[in-house]
Amino acid sequence: MQKRKKAWEMPHTYVIIFFVVLFAAILTYLVPAGSFETEEMTYNNSGTEETRTVLIPESFSTEGGEGTETSLFEGGGGAGLLNYVFEGLVSGDKWGSAVGVVAFIIIIGGAFGIIMRTRAIEEGILSVIDKTKGKEALIIPILFFLFSLGGAVFGMGEEAIAFAMILVPLVVALGYDAITGVMITYVATQIGFATSWMNPFGVAIAQGVSDVPVLSGSPFRIIMWLVFTVIGTLYTWRYANKVKKNPARSLAYASDEYFRKDFEHKDLDVNFKKGHLLVILTVAAGIVWIIWGVIQNAYYIPEIASQFFTIGLVAGVIGVIFKLNNMRVNDIAEGFAQGAKDLLPAALVVGMAKGIIIILGGDDPASASVLNTILYSAGQVFNGMPEVLSAWFMYIFQSIFNFFVVSGSGQAALTMPLMAPLADIAGVTRQVAVLAFQLGDGLTNIIVPTSAALMGSLGAARLDWGLWFKFIIKFQLLLVGLSSLFIIAAVLINF
Repeated sequence: MQKRKKAWEMPHTYVIIFFVVLFAAILTYLVPAGSFETEEMTYNNSGTEETRTVLIPESFSTEGGEGTETSLFEGGGGAGLLNYVFEGLVSGDKWGSAVGVVAFIIIIGGAFGIIMRTRAIEEGILSVIDKTKGKEALIIPILFFLFSLGGAVFGMGEEAIAFAMILVPLVVALGYDAITGVMITYVATQIGFATSWMNPFGVAIAQGVSDVPVLSGSPFRIIMWLVFTVIGTLYTWRYANKVKKNPARSLAYASDEYFRKDFEHKDLDVNFKKGHLLVILTVAAGIVWIIWGVIQNAYYIPEIASQFFTIGLVAGVIGVIFKLNNMRVNDIAEGFAQGAKDLLPAALVVGMAKGIIIILGGDDPASASVLNTILYSAGQVFNGMPEVLSAWFMYIFQSIFNFFVVSGSGQAALTMPLMAPLADIAGVTRQVAVLAFQLGDGLTNIIVPTSAALMGSLGAARLDWGLWFKFIIKFQLLLVGLSSLFIIAAVLINF
């Protein structure tokens, strides 16, 4: 009897990261560690003077980089191969990756766990379905446009995790799938982020660091944003309609069972009460509060996490007062614990992925690391190339480098001081170098497992990264082709 061949299965995200960490550790034996000198650079951003620490490209040296090879295990808080999980999880500070983002994801999960315990979201979704019969398809283009605009205007990223927790159940209930939910929330924000004319965390910093007038080149970028947003919307709409016709075609069909079982036929009677409305109004008011804080006061991870905790707490109190889903005080705590538990796998990925950077020596340009050597060596490749090819390779380099440094502002500060003068040598304008940066940095955020916001959004949608990769790779290649066309066009018009 012939044995049936086992179908190939995508490795778990943790497995993939482990082997990337192992590869990074091997690189520390093959590539010398290098460092740069740094300087403070001041630039004008919409009338406000801002300062960034940037590297001095010609100061690169491998002196002092000896002894940076990764050992199997390190004591005393060192970073050996087997230390990568712990060291990654506790690295950074409350303002970013990893520890700040890990806490952010867990707190958001907990807050929405409380909200979900009230069943206000489910009842609200049922009410929306009841009132929009025949018009459900309009939700996709409207939301894609709004989230793309949010990414372009104020650099939405991590905020999409919370929206995914609300909207994924809605789109599944409407007959689509969790992948559609992630596309219209997180992916849309990153298309806006990457093609923005004013994103404060990406293009504004890159232009300031590159000595290009901040927010210059807006007409070209606004056209680019519109083109990418329309194509992203049409791609998502087409995919969503296929899934609606035959849900079993969805890669997320099995994992979506978690959301579908909340909307079994026995539950489809709309039971939307005053308490449910108050919870939804609390969430809506909280989101307005968050948007106001981001735009007016530059709120970031610590403030936004605390705002979501407040939203969850108020929703829980309303749930107890109005006895929504028979809630008691203890259900607030249990809801928080369950919600945090649901997003814990995504939070762990953030820490593990940060371990890759730590094994390579960290992302500080002033400290000897393999990452600095990779950055410097890549920069030298552009010398002597034709202009169009130089610009395109800058884009490809920024796309690859984003795997290691996902932060838009961090990548701008690390790479643009090197790319800007290289653009001068290659005969490419610095504006084009900034364009290559923003497209390379922003668009790969939708596929790299080192992106905390992506992994958080996938966690909210109960999607494994391997499954997401199988879906998104075609769209990613489409975006690469489209980006290449805009890069070439920018060089040809001397942008």
